[in-house]
Amino acid sequence: MTRKTVMVFGVFDGIHEGHRQFFKQAKRHGGYLIVAVAQDHIVEYLKGHLPERNLARRIDDLRKEPMVDEVALGDAELGTYEVVKKHRPDVIALGYDQTALKEDLKNHLKKFDWKLKIVVAKAHEPDTHHSSLLK
Repeated sequence: MTRKTVMVFGVFDGIHEGHRQFFKQAKRHGGYLIVAVAQDHIVEYLKGHLPERNLARRIDDLRKEPMVDEVALGDAELGTYEVVKKHRPDVIALGYDQTALKEDLKNHLKKFDWKLKIVVAKAHEPDTHHSSLLK
């Protein structure tokens, strides 16, 4: 049996226990975990500010995480899903708070020429482990 590839998306501006639990949940859906990390200009557009850690540091931090098998550069342009097309994951695991991304992905599913499943991870202590609270 071949193992499935799972992809997750995020900024990952300082890895914390909530991220680690997200990686663990995501990996249960396949076995090989690719983390697509958002580029700085995309973060600034979406959140209104640049991440505290630059892209190179965020990638380096992710590569040190034992649950992460591969780190991929997120798309340079929102909504193109080039990183998804390149890696062709079997599953995309989204964080419990990535509702806008989930809706956009659902609208793009028919454009992919392979079967792709979307799952949503459960929150891990969101009152204490959400990135916005840990700044």
